[in-house]
Amino acid sequence: MQTKDLSQEKIRLIRELFPNCVTESRERERTVLSVDFDALRQELSDTIVEGSQERYQFTWPDKIKYKRLANAPTTMTLRPCREASLNFDNANNIYIEGDNVKVLKVLRETYLGKIKVIYIDPPYNTGKDWISYDDDYSMSNSEYEKIDGSFDEENNRLRENTRSNGRFHTNWLNSIYPVLMLSKNMLRDDGLIFVSIDEREYPNLRKIMDDDIYGESNYIGDLVWESVTQPVNAGDAKYSLQKKTEMILIYAKDKNKVSRFTLRNLGISYNYPDDGKHGKCRFEIIEKSDSGSYNRESMKFKILGQDPLPGKRWQIGEQLARQLEKEGKIEIVNGRVKRAIYPEDEVNKESLEPFWSLLRSSEVGTAQSGKKELNDLFGFSVGFDTVKPVTLIKRILEYVGNEGIVLDFYSGSGTTGQAVMEINSELNCDYRYILVQYPEELSVPSFKDAIEHGYKTMCDLGIARLKLSNNRIKSIGKADGSFRVFRCDTSNMRNTFYSPDQVSHSSLEDYTEIIKSDRTFEDLLFQVMLELGVELSAPIKRMEIRNYSVFSVDDGYLCACFDDSIDDSTVIEISKKMSGCMYAIFRSGSSMTDEMLANIEQIFKTYSPQTKIRIL
Repeated sequence: MQTKDLSQEKIRLIRELFPNCVTESRERERTVLSVDFDALRQELSDTIVEGSQERYQFTWPDKIKYKRLANAPTTMTLRPCREASLNFDNANNIYIEGDNVKVLKVLRETYLGKIKVIYIDPPYNTGKDWISYDDDYSMSNSEYEKIDGSFDEENNRLRENTRSNGRFHTNWLNSIYPVLMLSKNMLRDDGLIFVSIDEREYPNLRKIMDDDIYGESNYIGDLVWESVTQPVNAGDAKYSLQKKTEMILIYAKDKNKVSRFTLRNLGISYNYPDDGKHGKCRFEIIEKSDSGSYNRESMKFKILGQDPLPGKRWQIGEQLARQLEKEGKIEIVNGRVKRAIYPEDEVNKESLEPFWSLLRSSEVGTAQSGKKELNDLFGFSVGFDTVKPVTLIKRILEYVGNEGIVLDFYSGSGTTGQAVMEINSELNCDYRYILVQYPEELSVPSFKDAIEHGYKTMCDLGIARLKLSNNRIKSIGKADGSFRVFRCDTSNMRNTFYSPDQVSHSSLEDYTEIIKSDRTFEDLLFQVMLELGVELSAPIKRMEIRNYSVFSVDDGYLCACFDDSIDDSTVIEISKKMSGCMYAIFRSGSSMTDEMLANIEQIFKTYSPQTKIRIL
C-alpha cells in the first residue's frame, strides 16, 4: 500500500547489467536490494569517477538528500471530495489539494508517460516565499535556531528564504528539484515542459534542467514574455533597470519526437477582410525595396503583365508566382499586384515560418491584466499582486497541438485550468487538466476581501475560479469544465506493522480490520485505481447487485465491491455481469474467511477466467 521505491527500481536495473554487484540487506525491518560498490568499481575500473577528481557538475548543499526525497516511496493517497467538485461523475479534469511532492509521487505510476504539457509557475525566490522542510531532510540544529517557530500542518518547520540567508539559492533549488525529477517521467515522449522564471534563479534552473533532469540536448529555447508595460518607481537605487520581461523555459522529454512549432501555434491571429476570387481573404503586398543587398535582378519579372514599381522587386520567386497565377491567388488591387491569402493557406504556410520567441503584452496580456481579469471574474479584489493572464497559457497550449493532459503542480489561482477550458471551447481542442495546489491559508491584509467572501485557502479560490469560468464560458458558448477534486491524505490502511512487544492480547481485535474506520468505499476505490494505473478521471458506474454496492470503472476494465460480508451467490452474479473485466477487487473484512476468499477465486475462474483478483 505504497508507491514504488525508485531507488530499488534503479538497483534492479543495475542488477540486470551486473548481477554480481547487487546483494540483499536488512533496512527498517525489511529486505532490500543493495549495491556492492567495491564490485561495481571493479566492473567500471576504467571509467569510474570518484573522490576529488575534477569533473563538470552542478551541485549544492543537500542535493543528494532531496534526490532521495524524490525517489523515496510514499503511503499517501488521494481522497475524493464530491462536495467541492463540479459534475463529479462525468468529469474529465482533476484538481488536487496537497503538497506537490507527495501528490506527484502518488500520481507518478498512473500517469507515467501520459502528460502532454507541463506548465509551472514556481515561486520566484523573491525573499518572501516560505520554504518547507520535510523532517527527514531538515537543516542542521544551528540553522534551526534562526527559524521563527512557524510550522506547517505536518509539524514541519518553515522559514522565510530571505536574501540574508546564506542558503538563499540552495533553499530554492531544494524545493524545486524533487518536483522536477518526479514530473519528468510523467511526460509523453512528445511532451514538453514550460517553466516560468525570472532572472534570480534562471541560471540555476537552466543548470539543473540541462545537467540533471532533461539534458541540454532536449532544451528547446526560451519564451520572453513582456510581463510589465507600466514603469515602476525605482526609488533611490543607484542602478535600476526597469524589469519588463519574464522567461519561460521550454524542454522536451525527447526533442526528436516533438513536432515543429507552427505559425498558427504562435498565436498570430489574422482577419480576412477582403473579397478575393475564392471568397474571404487578406491581400498582401509582395514588393520590397531593391536597394543595396536586396537588389536581385532575378526577382524582377512580370506578374499578371505588370512589373514591380520603380525601386522595388518581388518578394516571391518566379516559379511560385506562376503557380499562384494559375491558382488565381494573385490579383491586381487598386493598381498594385497583391497576393490573396485564404484561411486554408495558413496551414500550408505554417511549416515555413520561424519560431518567434517574443510574447508581446499586446498579444498575450501582462501580469496586471491577468490580475484584472481574475478580479473581474470574482467581482472583487481577490488579493494577488500579479497573476498570469489566461491568454498567455492559451498561447503555450497552441504551440503544442490540440489535445492531451496538461499538468500544473503550482496551480495558484487556477489560470491553467481556465485556459484549458477556454481553448477547448474556442478552438475545439481536447485538452484535460490536472492541477495541484497546496491548501495554503489566506492571510490579511492581502486577501482581506477574499476572506470576507468566505474563502479560507488558496485551493478555495482555485476551485471557485474554475466554477466561475465554466459558468461564464457556458453563457457564451460550449463548455465542459467539470472536474473532480481530491485531497492528499494518509493511507486508507491502518498501520498494522508492529513488532510483538508492541501488541497486547487485549488489542488483537483491533487488527482484524486494516481499513481506517473513517474511509468510504470511494476512498478505497480511488486508491485501488491509482495502484492499478487507472486514471482519476476514468468513468465510474455504481450498481446495486443483491443489495451490495458494485463499482464498474473505465467501461468494465475494473470492478470492485468493498462490502465486508459478501456471499457466493453475489460473487457469481458479479462475475457474470462483469465478465471480461481485467481486475476484480474485494475487501478482506472481519467477516471474510479464507474459505470465502478461495471461493471468489474459483468463481471468477469459472465465469471470467482472465480476471485478476485483488483483495484489500
